[in-house]
Amino acid sequence: MNLPFYKYQGTGNDFVMIDNRSSIFNKQNTNLISKLCDRHFGIGADGVILIENDQKFDFKMIYFNADGSQTFCGNGARCAVAFAKYLNIIQHKTTFLAVDGEHFAELEDDTISLQMINVDDIIVNENSVFMHTGTQHHVEMVKELDNYPVFKNGKKIRKSYDFPGSNVNFVQQLDDTTFRVRTYEKGVEDETLACGTGVTAVAIAMHKTNKTKSNAISLPVEGGNLEVSFDENNGAYTNVFLKGPAKFVFKGEINI
Repeated sequence: MNLPFYKYQGTGNDFVMIDNRSSIFNKQNTNLISKLCDRHFGIGADGVILIENDQKFDFKMIYFNADGSQTFCGNGARCAVAFAKYLNIIQHKTTFLAVDGEHFAELEDDTISLQMINVDDIIVNENSVFMHTGTQHHVEMVKELDNYPVFKNGKKIRKSYDFPGSNVNFVQQLDDTTFRVRTYEKGVEDETLACGTGVTAVAIAMHKTNKTKSNAISLPVEGGNLEVSFDENNGAYTNVFLKGPAKFVFKGEINI
C-alpha cells in the first residue's frame, strides 16, 4: 500500500502529516509510526500527526511521538492547523480537538497562534519547576547553554520522573523578556530543534519564579523563535497562547 503523506515543520520540530479522514492509517501500528519517523530508513520526523473528522470540532488531531507513544505537541498542533488549512477544512480560525482537549487557533500567513491549556498546578523546586502544559515538563535554568550537555543531562532527568517521564527544558535568560531554550523530548529520546509545550512551560515558569514580570515572552530555540503570552491571576495561567511559524516542506508517498 502506498501511503500519501505531507511533511511540515514548526521552528525545526518536524512532522509526518497524514490525512486520515477516510481511516487509511492503522493507529495501532506503533512499529509503522517509528519506521516513518526514522531519519535513516524512513521519512524522518519527530512525530506523526493524523487529521481526522470530528462531529463537534473542525477536526481532530492525533499526535504520536517517534516511539509510537501518544501525547500532545504544541508545535505539532500548529502544523496540524496549517495542514488543515491546506486541506480546505478551515480558513483563518479554527477550534479543534486534541488529546488534552479543545484548542483554538488563528492563522496569518505562515504564523499560527495556538491557545494552550490553562495551567495552575505548578511545582516549584529548589533548582527546577515542573508542570503539565499538554504534556509533562521539567524546567531548569543553566549557564552557557551553547555548551550545555542537553542530551546527557536531559536523558538522566527525563528518566528520574515516574512513568511516562518528563520532557526536560534547559533555559538561559538573555534579557527581561527573552529566554533561550533547548529541550530533550521524551518519546523522541533526543534533543529537538524546538518544543512548543516546552517553551510554554518555560515562559510560565520564568514568570512564576519572578525571573520576568512580563506576560509576553520571547523564546529563541535551536530552530527559530517562538512567543508565549498569557494572563495570570492568583497563580493560575489562562489565555495561554503559543505563536510561531508552521511551514509545509514536501509531500510524497511511501510504501507500507
